[in-house]
Amino acid sequence: MREITQKSMHYYRFDSLLQKEGWLSPAYVGVDERGTIQYISAQAPNQSLAFEAVQGFAVPGFQNGHSHAFQYAMAGLAESHPTGTHDDFWTWREEMYKCALSLNPDQAEHVAAILYAEMVRLGYTHVAEFHYLHHDKEGKPYAHLAEMGERMVSAAQRAGIKITLIPVFYQKGGFGLPPQERQKRFISKTVDDYLKLVDASADVVKKNSHAWLGISVHSLRAVDFEDITRTYQQAPKTLPFHLHVAEQKQEVDDCLAFCGQRPMQWLLENLPVDARFNLIHSTHLDDSELNALAKSQATVVLCPSTEGNLGDGIFRMKEYVKLGGHWCIGTDSHIGINPLEEFRMIDYRQRLVTHQRNTFEGDAAAYMVNEEIVRGRMAMGVNASNHFEIGQPLDAIVYSSLSHLPAATSEKNRLATIVFTGDSNRNIGTLVNGKWVVKDGHHREGKIIKENFAKAMMALGNR
Repeated sequence: MREITQKSMHYYRFDSLLQKEGWLSPAYVGVDERGTIQYISAQAPNQSLAFEAVQGFAVPGFQNGHSHAFQYAMAGLAESHPTGTHDDFWTWREEMYKCALSLNPDQAEHVAAILYAEMVRLGYTHVAEFHYLHHDKEGKPYAHLAEMGERMVSAAQRAGIKITLIPVFYQKGGFGLPPQERQKRFISKTVDDYLKLVDASADVVKKNSHAWLGISVHSLRAVDFEDITRTYQQAPKTLPFHLHVAEQKQEVDDCLAFCGQRPMQWLLENLPVDARFNLIHSTHLDDSELNALAKSQATVVLCPSTEGNLGDGIFRMKEYVKLGGHWCIGTDSHIGINPLEEFRMIDYRQRLVTHQRNTFEGDAAAYMVNEEIVRGRMAMGVNASNHFEIGQPLDAIVYSSLSHLPAATSEKNRLATIVFTGDSNRNIGTLVNGKWVVKDGHHREGKIIKENFAKAMMALGNR
């Protein structure tokens, strides 16, 4: 057993630290050389010990439950809408395909690295990379099947964020349709091909302590129904399972025309949906689907900034929460990356459609943050009983306690003030594994990450 000595420990003193049950004030946290918490208390461990005093409020690092990193290369480039044209998710998807076909492995890694660094700056400490950019530009598998996935893991390491790599099974061009030419970098023809990709990805993850593994079927429209079932049955049962479902009305209509059932209806009736499942978007549900989904204990992964940008629609959050449903957040296409903005969009959209302000009962900020942390961790394949605890890493976003509005606010109203009025100007920095990755707006690898990204963008020439 590794011996932990006071010499190997580093202590922080935060003005407050957020646990599930509320604020610990002040908060002394001691971490070992790996960044694992060995001490946490409102009392200093020993008056003679030195500690790093942080004038801030420590909140657990947020979990980004859904990311397509390569799409950050096109963020903001699909916002021109010529007069008289029709623009929706499906036209946006054509622009996304162009982006997907343009990136080589080095460029994909550099785009992911700066994206992940931005996530850390804004408070995310773990990302689920829903990864389907598998093959080369001609659609041929790389000699190393998980080449592109390994690039995502490498980008995460440089950015200082933890990653759950989720290789995605993508097989079809739509319900009952062959894959399109523009999708050739995504395709695994058979379940066996996909499981080989999972195995190669598992080998990558095993070599990297900051990486976890998940499994995924892209969507019902992208894989034969029989193969969806086979994938669930044959893939490792201990891994989180991720799936797009019912994002677009056309997707629902196409599924009905194809099999006589709605996407969520088919999923709930044909797979044993439970807490292991992470269902992205789930936008267009009828009453029976919403009720059954809530009872299943699955996690809905909401991506408000992307869903708004694409015109997807609005998830029935207020009803879902009253039914006991669970959820977390993701940033998907990364048109927006700030977790506080995602929370506000979730809440405010419900207020706009219901004409009421109480989307959530009680302390809305505490509910949203606690739900996101617990369910976000589950989506990553990580479990913990409290936000911060002995034996777990110190991963935190720290907000300034000197900023005028939080400084003048009671502990009771502090989290709501942070969530509903905050922006990145209040961020002191982000700790991952007990070390500052971002501090005072500066990322420890920021210079080289930015330089590599600029070179990649210049070579692509799409901006």
